Amino acid sequence: MRGLLLSGDTERSAALRHEIPIAIIDSLLFAEVDGRQYVLTSHLEADRIKRALPDAELLDYFELGYKELVERGMSFAEAGREIEARAVREIGLEEAIVPGDFPLALGDRLRKDGVALTVDDAVVDLRRRAKTPVELDGIRAAQRAAEAGMTAASELLARALAGADGHLQLDGKPLLAEEVRSTLRAACAEHGAPCPPDVIVASVWQGGGHEPGGGRLPAGLPIHIDIWPRHEASACWADMARTFMVGDPAPEHAGLIAEQASLARSALTQAQAAVRPGITGRELYDAACDLFEGAGYPTQRTAKGDEVDGFQFSLGHGVGLEVHEAPPLGLAGHDALVVGDVLAIEPGLWDRQVGGVTFEDLVLVTENGCELLTRFPYSLTPPG
Repeated sequence: MRGLLLSGDTERSAALRHEIPIAIIDSLLFAEVDGRQYVLTSHLEADRIKRALPDAELLDYFELGYKELVERGMSFAEAGREIEARAVREIGLEEAIVPGDFPLALGDRLRKDGVALTVDDAVVDLRRRAKTPVELDGIRAAQRAAEAGMTAASELLARALAGADGHLQLDGKPLLAEEVRSTLRAACAEHGAPCPPDVIVASVWQGGGHEPGGGRLPAGLPIHIDIWPRHEASACWADMARTFMVGDPAPEHAGLIAEQASLARSALTQAQAAVRPGITGRELYDAACDLFEGAGYPTQRTAKGDEVDGFQFSLGHGVGLEVHEAPPLGLAGHDALVVGDVLAIEPGLWDRQVGGVTFEDLVLVTENGCELLTRFPYSLTPPG
């Protein structure tokens, strides 16, 4: 028989967490054959898995001989692979699709038994691109936490003043990126979706790409804040970004920053209006590049060498049980969107003199277009 085979735990494997929507830190094996689901686990997890998957057939490590193997001197890892191979034989699985991160040692062990394994990330990814109700609820909760974090950050910036030295001051002291990051992370955590420590609070002075940024923040220049909290209960992520500026820009920079903001906002609106089932991520990306290139900016599509100015990144990515997942909205965005995809759309422009302006929203692909999940204003002036 031919089926799907996954191995790992639901804390580290998004594919497994989609199939078994509870947190399990110990290794398990999941198989689906002819519509029937099988889970190899221990008695410690059996009741929870049965509640989550009432129709699944459960197999037990100890019942398949794990105790005897380790008592004979076999290592923890070797015994686990032997029992997993026995479970595959009991299920009757002769051929299986597996993801690219399927454990190599287990793959070798199964192939030794004659099981034909085919790596097919697209098939595995497609199973979880259309989000379940539990996952959608988790993404919405994470997005509300992201907005709480962005609100806390913007309120802090709104209280800041431009110092005579060009730095932002708060209560008579320099305002640091670390303080903004700590404030927004606390707000996200209070809403049940903590942020990783490397969320971005950056400017042309410090930070770039995925570097989180640190130190003093500039007055009169863009400050980019990118937040990706993870909802603890569902393990689902959200992702959003806004750009703020405190104080007036220098006259020679004002026009450029205003144009960056206008174009980034137009690209976001354009992409949201075009999102629908059947369109590809590459088509959305190309439309954004057309807009930016038409205004005279280089893009990743046209740039040569180590160009950093302009639009030198993708338009976005899928979000769900991973913060960056299929489908990509960039050069590799070959797959058509499907109903249930959740997308982070993040057009922006960078200039080595002033920094960059980026806006990022989360949308859900629906039958007729998309639903905007992000609720936060786009003004460069931080709402206080």
